[in-house]
Amino acid sequence: MEEPAEDTQSANLPAPEQRAENFRQTRRARRTEVAEDYVELIADLIDSGGEARAVDIARGLGVSHATVVKTIARLQRDGLVVTKPYRAVFLTAEGRRLALWSRKRHELVLRFLLAIGVSEETAHADAEGMEHHVSSETLAAFERVIASLPKNLRAD
Repeated sequence: MEEPAEDTQSANLPAPEQRAENFRQTRRARRTEVAEDYVELIADLIDSGGEARAVDIARGLGVSHATVVKTIARLQRDGLVVTKPYRAVFLTAEGRRLALWSRKRHELVLRFLLAIGVSEETAHADAEGMEHHVSSETLAAFERVIASLPKNLRAD
């Protein structure tokens, strides 16, 4: 008796074209992830202390000062921040918009994780990565799930 041919398309996997598009979307999200993290932190630093210095950005992201300087130069080229010699980093209107958008996504993912019972420490850690890779459709589903919970179970 001859063995059946291996099924290369598992019932759980999307069609090859869709799978390729999913991978493309993930790569796009990875490319913007650093910019989103930086502008979100810069906005937080400005809002809480009035300025965002490179040393504070490095500390907040756990990277070297040299990495911050290099990344800030790229963000400046991309029109997200402005800098002046020996001064703090400032967000452009586009940078502020991206920071607010990123913060909203982050907070929604965090609230969802807390609402489904993930510990606070783990939810904070996981939200840092998930916020960049979650689609608008999934975020809307997170909002619906949170809204459907009794008030005492929501992480508002």
